[in-house]
Amino acid sequence: MFKHFVITRFNLKKKDWVTNKNNVEVLTDEWHHNRFKLFNDFCLSSLSNQTNKNFEWLVFFDTSTKPEFRAIIADIETKLPNFKPFFIDGMDAYLPEIQNYVTACDADYVITSRLDNDDSVSTNYIDIIQQQFIDTPFLAIDFINGYTLNTSKPYRLGKKLHQFNPFISLIEKNDNPKTVWSKTHGNWKKEKNLIQIKEHRIWCSIIHTENKVNEFTGYDEVDLDGFFSRFTLAESTEKSIRLDFQKQSHWTFLSSKNKFLSKYKYYRRRLKRQLGFYS
Repeated sequence: MFKHFVITRFNLKKKDWVTNKNNVEVLTDEWHHNRFKLFNDFCLSSLSNQTNKNFEWLVFFDTSTKPEFRAIIADIETKLPNFKPFFIDGMDAYLPEIQNYVTACDADYVITSRLDNDDSVSTNYIDIIQQQFIDTPFLAIDFINGYTLNTSKPYRLGKKLHQFNPFISLIEKNDNPKTVWSKTHGNWKKEKNLIQIKEHRIWCSIIHTENKVNEFTGYDEVDLDGFFSRFTLAESTEKSIRLDFQKQSHWTFLSSKNKFLSKYKYYRRRLKRQLGFYS
């Protein structure tokens, strides 16, 4: 009835993307080594351990990717059947390549889910998304509650409230589907055919030194054992987090501030949407 595609961009060249938030050049060899480590530690580990294997993971790399990194990609492909690498010429080719591939499937409906290459999802991520399926021409699904992990020692883990976030999924009839990457995640606020789901925390945004704009906005105490029972990270990464983890009791003021700002932004955006400011 439907096919499910998780779609990730990795190192696609873009004219206005030349440095990270610390003004350090991106797409260098050092950047690639660091990004593949993040990818392996958080993203790949979580997609490899899904309870539901009924999906394809389309990951897009630039044609300029060097042989040493192509070898890493080829090794992943042999170990994870769901992993489908594509090599394309920069961001301009990204959306057309996605749409061409998705349209060619033989399913009546498609689900497309966006996932950044440095983030993580729960082991039931695929299953929970697919449980939302209905045979509708067009419906965006916004899981607004998740977690966020700060990877600068000491590690901090908190809850996160984020509407129109980078984990949005889209259900469509397979008739020239637009796919979830047809809009930036923030622009889904303008979509009328969108539902927001609060009950499931199936994503975790990873905050690290190479993020372009992200900062840690987590709040509340999160049970670490409970988190790791649902989110599979690389074994060495989990061990490191457990050794240098800082409980919320050590950052209560930041937690309270982040919680207040998160709730404020949530209700402000909800009101604007109800009043039609985004239409």
